[in-house]
Amino acid sequence: MAIPIHKPAAAAREPARQSTAFFSAGFRPFFLLGAVWAALALPIWLAAYVHGYSIPGALPAMMWHAHEMIYGYALAAVTGFLLTAVPNWTGRLPIAGVPLAALVVLWLAGRVAMFVNPVAAAAVDLTYIVVLASVVAREVTAAQRFHNLPVVGTLILLLAGNALVHLHALDIAYTAALGNRIGIATLVTLISLIGGRIVPSFTRNWLAKHRSQVLAPAPHDRVDTACLLAVVIGLVAWVASPDSEITSVMAIAAGIGAAIRLSRWRGLATVHEPLLFILHVGYAWVAIGLLLTGLNGMLAWAPPGAPLHALTVGAVGTMTLAVMTRASLGNTGRELRAGVGTVTVYILVTLAAILRVAAPFTGVATTEVTAFAGLAWSMAFGLFAVLYAPLLMRPK
Repeated sequence: MAIPIHKPAAAAREPARQSTAFFSAGFRPFFLLGAVWAALALPIWLAAYVHGYSIPGALPAMMWHAHEMIYGYALAAVTGFLLTAVPNWTGRLPIAGVPLAALVVLWLAGRVAMFVNPVAAAAVDLTYIVVLASVVAREVTAAQRFHNLPVVGTLILLLAGNALVHLHALDIAYTAALGNRIGIATLVTLISLIGGRIVPSFTRNWLAKHRSQVLAPAPHDRVDTACLLAVVIGLVAWVASPDSEITSVMAIAAGIGAAIRLSRWRGLATVHEPLLFILHVGYAWVAIGLLLTGLNGMLAWAPPGAPLHALTVGAVGTMTLAVMTRASLGNTGRELRAGVGTVTVYILVTLAAILRVAAPFTGVATTEVTAFAGLAWSMAFGLFAVLYAPLLMRPK
């Protein structure tokens, strides 16, 4: 499974003649609008968290916050990635122009509907994932690239998780927590699967280009497969029974497995290449989050929010920004180099993750530290939007 950064397929390099540059490839609108929403949704939740303001809609503020980070922002980032990667996998023309614009409108309608009416929100939000999964499935099967079909399975899991949250909003079943766990576990699985391919591959290429004396990342082998399997099993156990002792053991095993994978990828050799090193940092949060989840289940040393935000703010937030910056540069013909602004984005999202994980341990300052974490998060995504909007809205 490859990310189209260095050499997109020839078909993908030809922008749709009858569409604007903004709607010529999926990464353009979904990366930009997703980042804007990530920057705006956090202050909305913080206002409710700090000052007790209510958020319009059927979900309590905390559940709305989780839903919009998972099925709002993160799903937009996944959409941008998939709609740009699929043409690279299949050699077919990308979804562009009016069909892409319609999908964007459907995603935006879902964000608005969450404030207005639970029935409309469920209908629009779930339809969006159905349409996206159908488009990806059609493209993959038309090109007979059936080995890429598992990505459609991850979209179906996200559909199921999102449906469970909407059932809660409709007061049919109190399943929002389960639905959000499914969403988080699916996103972390995607990071593990795709990150496990691109991180060592990009590192190997970079070391070769710079003729480094550092050993190349270990190839994918049985050790890597076993470690990945441990991660998936740990996540499944966490979704099914987050409070059980066996889940704690599995989560620790998963965290160790993720750490072993990461240790084989020579990340420290890339510390002077921020655009690459941040991918290693993002994957490190997977190991940290799983280890903290398991240890917390055994020792109850922190509120559940600490390990949870290592997986969400840390792993999902960092890895999506890492891929969004790299893919935006590569697919618009820019040099793959992180400038000062991009490095600042990475520092801000890392600060947000550290502060959010640390917040439960700060006693009376928990609210303030959480607010600073939210501020750092919003600044990271807001800065990405400001820096990358010109690249994403203009032709190459």
